[in-house]
Amino acid sequence: MASRADQLASNLSLAKFSQATDLKKRLWFTLGALIVFRFLSFVPLPGIDPTALAAWSQKSAGGILDIFNTFSGGALSRASLITLGIMPYITASIVVQLAASLSPQLAAIKKEGESGRKKLNQYTRYGTVGLTAVQGYAAAANWQAQGVVVDPGMLFVVSAIISLIGGTMFLLWLGEQITSRGIGNGTSLIIMAGIVAQLPVTLSNLFKSGSEGSISGLVIFLVVVLGFGLIAFICFMERAQRRVLIQYPKRQTRQGLMQADRSHLPLKVNTAGVIPPIFASSLLLLPLTISQFMGVKADDDSRWSSIVLTINQYLSHGSPFYMGLYGLGIVFFCFFYTAVVFNPEETADNLKRNGGFIPGMRPGKNTENYLDYVLTRITVIGAAYLAFICLVPEFAIARAGIPFYLGGTSLLIVVNVTVDTVTQIQSHLLAHQYGDLIKKAKLKGRLR
Repeated sequence: MASRADQLASNLSLAKFSQATDLKKRLWFTLGALIVFRFLSFVPLPGIDPTALAAWSQKSAGGILDIFNTFSGGALSRASLITLGIMPYITASIVVQLAASLSPQLAAIKKEGESGRKKLNQYTRYGTVGLTAVQGYAAAANWQAQGVVVDPGMLFVVSAIISLIGGTMFLLWLGEQITSRGIGNGTSLIIMAGIVAQLPVTLSNLFKSGSEGSISGLVIFLVVVLGFGLIAFICFMERAQRRVLIQYPKRQTRQGLMQADRSHLPLKVNTAGVIPPIFASSLLLLPLTISQFMGVKADDDSRWSSIVLTINQYLSHGSPFYMGLYGLGIVFFCFFYTAVVFNPEETADNLKRNGGFIPGMRPGKNTENYLDYVLTRITVIGAAYLAFICLVPEFAIARAGIPFYLGGTSLLIVVNVTVDTVTQIQSHLLAHQYGDLIKKAKLKGRLR
């Protein structure tokens, strides 16, 4: 049966796309939602002077805010309603998931099923509002200090906080709508859309630096070759899996023969997907953004100013300390999210209930230990792969002094989300093709 499905999937063609009306509706809805997201990035906050904002954005280019601006699709440089993007929600979800693993009360809520999941999602939304309010206050204070506000005061701060909370919560709602009514994961697609939107600007800056002579043509060529090589490597690793042989008891066929069924349990090398880099970067960007936003209010001789300068120095993009924390965060969230997604105990119980077993392993606890053994070792490979993809290109780019902020992390997010979206499209086409086959079989049966 599996081979038949694989054969059918390999024979999929775009000719079936026009017949899949549900898929077309989902794609059009996803495209429309992403267009709305891009339109919102150009809607400025009330009370912002666009001329002064443009001058400040050009003056502050080259810092950690450029990375944050990349993830927000350029919304930060335009002081739009969605300046903070979807990052506060991601940070809040990290806190809630960690708390659910440590707190017995939240763990009990998590085990309640669908109702528990809804409660945790509600807690995540409350946390998103709180984080957005803190970051919104820091952003409003920074804009006032930089002189980009037409009428500074408490009224602007309050209105900016309310507007930023509304923009972030609207993006959260839009991502949920994409997930349920569109194609792909809504949150990941919004982040990818922001990164892709900044790609032309980043490439133009890179080639402009090459034409001005600040960067040699050989370096630019090596960056392009490295990018294509990383894309091929990411595509290979995202499809890599460890197949665990599953055998079922012998069953009697129509011919009276006893035949044993065999199947495979595919374990992806990168089970966590793109979640670890997003989580790790979100946690590191949070203190950096707040420190840079609030640091402009401090005097040069104040204690707060020295603290801010120290934080920005040690956590600057490309520094060894930043890269070390980023790598540790990726490895931690890779193991953490894999443990959340895949439960060896539940998988072993399901196999035992259905009569399946791994050759050489007793059903139950031994199967659970074996699955945990295999999963732990392939997760080590997956964590090393994610750390390599995210750290090595960004470290090399930072050391070379190249104004290119779409490093390994951004490339990983774009390629991974694209592959997942294409896989979901193929699944819808395959389901449509199976539906046609079932209809034909029913018609033939009626004719008989």
